[in-house]
Amino acid sequence: MFVDKINIQEKFLKFSDYWSPKVIAEMSDYQFKLVKIKGKFTWHDHKDTDEVFIVIEGCMRIEFRDNQVELREGEMFVVPKGVEHKPVADDECKIMLIEPRGVANTGDAGGQLTADDNIWI
Repeated sequence: MFVDKINIQEKFLKFSDYWSPKVIAEMSDYQFKLVKIKGKFTWHDHKDTDEVFIVIEGCMRIEFRDNQVELREGEMFVVPKGVEHKPVADDECKIMLIEPRGVANTGDAGGQLTADDNIWI
């Protein structure tokens, strides 16, 4: 039986780059990813999957073309598949993403903020 636990705060100490999700666990075909964000991301969507944002530390907002949602520590939000959105954090924010394996952080938008996929810490 596998009994190693994962300490989320210790995992956050292992990287400092922004907008580059790091995988910490998998459950079936889903990955749990940690990411530090600061500033504005790119407009994008994920055509085939929902995306879960859980704020571990700090605060952020997710902008949509017609409104936005603000998230604080301990809050989460599910962006439905196909909905264009842009994450933003005025100050550093630490979040967990839950999404299927192989999902690009920028969806089909691409660009220089596209992170390497499947990086484990």
